[in-house]
Amino acid sequence: MADIAVRPMAAGDANLVLAIYQAGLDTGNASFETVAPNWATFDANKLAEHRFVAVDGDSNVVGWVAVTPTSARAVYAGVVEHSVYVDPAAQGRGVARLLLDELIASTETAGIWTIQSGVFPENAASLTLHQRAGFRVIGTRERVGRHHGRWRDVVLLERRSPTIT
Repeated sequence: MADIAVRPMAAGDANLVLAIYQAGLDTGNASFETVAPNWATFDANKLAEHRFVAVDGDSNVVGWVAVTPTSARAVYAGVVEHSVYVDPAAQGRGVARLLLDELIASTETAGIWTIQSGVFPENAASLTLHQRAGFRVIGTRERVGRHHGRWRDVVLLERRSPTIT
């Protein structure tokens, strides 16, 4: 992993971030979404202080992680939902784990006590990644939405901070 570095996401990363997002969506097992949003929409929905990209030795973006608040209510200020995507050519090299580790450090520093996500059960690599990064399965929402004409389940995952009480 010496050739991969993680840094804050910048507006100049937009095209590569959205291309990686679309590549993940095209797999059919990353999200209920089917088309990546434009940058203005993406930018408006993600918390700026918790968005990171992984770059290779040539400074090419090879993955990203970002969070959205789960609610506007003050009692949920410490709960976020995250997404992590890696360029298909960079998968299997530990990029997603580096991104999650950076996100966890960032959210811990900010006082965020829960990071959550929903993953399709068919996305075994993502489920394994999250469990190795300290996330636990809290349940499965069965037939929660239709995707490409069929009902899909979603495995709910969360990571609770061991230091924020």
